[in-house]
Amino acid sequence: MLLVIDAGNTNTVFAVFDGNTLRGQWRMATDARRTADEYGVWLLQLLAREKITSEAINAAIMSSVVPHANFALRMLSRQYFNTELLVVGEPNVVLGIEAKIDRPREVGADRLVNAVAAWQKHKEPLIIVDFGTATTFDIVNDEGNYIGGVIAPGVNLSLEALHRAAAKLPNIAVERPKQVIGKDTVSAMQSGIYYGYVGLIEGIVARIKQEYGQNMQVIATGGLAPLFAKATPVINALEPDLIIDGLKIIYERNRV
Repeated sequence: MLLVIDAGNTNTVFAVFDGNTLRGQWRMATDARRTADEYGVWLLQLLAREKITSEAINAAIMSSVVPHANFALRMLSRQYFNTELLVVGEPNVVLGIEAKIDRPREVGADRLVNAVAAWQKHKEPLIIVDFGTATTFDIVNDEGNYIGGVIAPGVNLSLEALHRAAAKLPNIAVERPKQVIGKDTVSAMQSGIYYGYVGLIEGIVARIKQEYGQNMQVIATGGLAPLFAKATPVINALEPDLIIDGLKIIYERNRV
């Protein structure tokens, strides 16, 4: 079985594949201070609930945008599953696509993994909108290569900044309001954030398509993708677990 790890800025996601079957998926808050033993005790209990033993895991792959968490996750793989962790972004890992930008090493591993998975599924020019800690727009060309992107503040970051900067504004959760015109402070904030991001998505997607000069599929992924995918016709497909699928694809390409 294959253990897949996505270490993001907000959450770290763990998933296990038995062949092509996803046996389970779990997430915990990302904390660079967490030890391999903390990960191990937590994860083994969740695996046991699915009747998966540590001995059944014989391979592991990770993408990470939190370098300080990498050592503990390597140790988790070695000590609890007796396997070496394949890490996306290291020189020996073949992605199957190229990053055709000015500084390829600066691209987050998660963005490249998303590009791999999206191209494998769609085989056409793509815009991948990832609703994570940041809201990113990543572009894959008609050859399947990553050619650049856009980075905007994430939805929750914007909510937090609004709450901190304005003393009288409460800390709220993002959700789709019933109408655009808010009748109280909370509904007005929800409308501003929600429809503000809908406008951001539509505006940036339109400009990317105009600049690229061809029709493009738009894929939504990430934790808040289901909340926004149905809010605008510019999003063609919802694939919230794109990065998990991409890591499995990359593992298969690097399996000896």
